[in-house]
Amino acid sequence: MKDTPGWASPGSAPSNGQEPGASGPAEPADRPGSAQPAGESGTDPQNPAAKWSQVQPPPAQWSAPTGPQSPGQAPPPPPPGPGWGNRPPNAPGGGYGGPGGPARYPGWGAGWGGPPPAAKPGVIPLRPLGVGEILDGAVATMRTHWRTVLGFSLAVAVVMEIVVVLLRGLVLDESAGAEALDDPSATLSELTRAMGNSLLNSGVLLLVSMIGTIVATALLTAVTSRAVLGKSVTTGEAWRDARPQVAKLFGLIFLLLLLTFGVAVAGAVPGILIAVAGAGDAGTALAILGSMGSTVVALWLMVRYSLASPALMLEKQGIVKSMSRSAKLVRGAWWRVFGIQLLGAFIANIVAAIVVVPFTFLAAALSGGGVSGFLTSSSDYGWTFLIISGIGAVIGSMITFPISAGVTVLLYIDQRIRREALDLELARAAGVQGYGSSGATPGS
Repeated sequence: MKDTPGWASPGSAPSNGQEPGASGPAEPADRPGSAQPAGESGTDPQNPAAKWSQVQPPPAQWSAPTGPQSPGQAPPPPPPGPGWGNRPPNAPGGGYGGPGGPARYPGWGAGWGGPPPAAKPGVIPLRPLGVGEILDGAVATMRTHWRTVLGFSLAVAVVMEIVVVLLRGLVLDESAGAEALDDPSATLSELTRAMGNSLLNSGVLLLVSMIGTIVATALLTAVTSRAVLGKSVTTGEAWRDARPQVAKLFGLIFLLLLLTFGVAVAGAVPGILIAVAGAGDAGTALAILGSMGSTVVALWLMVRYSLASPALMLEKQGIVKSMSRSAKLVRGAWWRVFGIQLLGAFIANIVAAIVVVPFTFLAAALSGGGVSGFLTSSSDYGWTFLIISGIGAVIGSMITFPISAGVTVLLYIDQRIRREALDLELARAAGVQGYGSSGATPGS
C-alpha cells in the first residue's frame, strides 16, 4: 500500500531491532537460512543481525498465521482493537485525511462520528429533508417572517372570501336538492339532480379555494426561499420579486384547472350521453362510475403538477416549462409528494377549524334560522350568516395558506436537493464557507 500524508495503519510502528529506513522487519536468528554464525546466540549483543528487543508484545495481541509462510514473508499485522479510527500517535497532519483532517471533518479522527452535520443558515438544514423537517420549516417560516407572510395571506384570503360570499349569496343555491337527499322515498332522478347540484356548489367553492391556494403559494415562494437562506424579506421586496411572474401565474392556474377539471368531467360524458339517449338509470350509473375514475386521474395530475408554481416563481420559467419541471421533480416520488402535501393540508385545516367553527356557530346563532336550523339544513343562508362565517374563514385562511405554501415550496427545494444538488448553490448563496469542498458530499 502506498502511504499518503497522515495515513498510518495501526501496529505499523517499527520495532527496536529495525532501522527507521529499513524495508522489512528484522529476521529472527533461529530461522532456517538466516545468516547467523554458528555457535552464536540470537541474544548476543555483539551480533548486529540478531538485535532483538527484550520487551515483546503479549501473545494475545497477535493472531496465528492462517497458512504456511514463505521465507522472507512478514507476519500479518494485528487486528484493529477498539477505537478503530483513532489517530495514531506517529501520524503527521492530525490523523486520517491528510493535514488538517479533524479541522476539515469535525468529529473524525477521534472515533467514527459520521459525516459532518449539514449547514443550516435558515429554517431547514441544507440536505435532503424528512417529513417533520418540512412541516417544521413551514411553521418556522411563518413564525420568523410573520409580518410579510400574514400580509400576503390576508390579502389573498380577503379577496377569495369576498368572491365566495358573493357566489353563495347571489349565484349558488346550496339548499336546492337538500329535501331530496333527506327523503328516503325520492326517485333516482331526483337524487341524481340533488347530487349534481351539491357537487356543482362544492366544485365551485373548491375551485375558488384552489385558485387562492395557488396564488398564495406563488406569492409566498419568495418569502420561503429567503427564509431557507436565513435572510429577511419585506412585503415590498417579495412583491417586486413576484410581480414579473404574476401574469404567467394566472395563465398557469387557468391551464392547470382546465386540465384537471376537463379530465374529471370527461369521465362522466359517456354516461350523460347514454342518459340523454333514453337509458336513464344505466346512464346515471355509468356517469357516476366514470366520474369516480376520472377524479382519480385528475388527482394524479394535480399532484404531478403541484410544484409548478414554485418552479415558475423561482426559476423564472414559462408556463409549459414550469409544468414539465414539476413533472420531472415529482417523477418517482409521487406518493411521497402526495402524502406530505396531504398531511400538511390536514394539519393546516385542523388548526383553521379551531377558528372557523366558533365563527360558524356564532353566525348561525345570529341568523334567522338559529343553530338548530343550521344543523338540520332547514333554513336558507342569509347575509348575516355569510358575512360572519366569512370573517372566520379569512382568519382561518391566514393560517392555512402559509403552512400549505411553505410545505409546497420546501418540497420543491427538497426534490431539487435530491435530484440536482441544489444545497450547494443554496450554501453559496447563504455565504456558508467551504461547504461541499474537500471531497465532502453534503447532498447525500
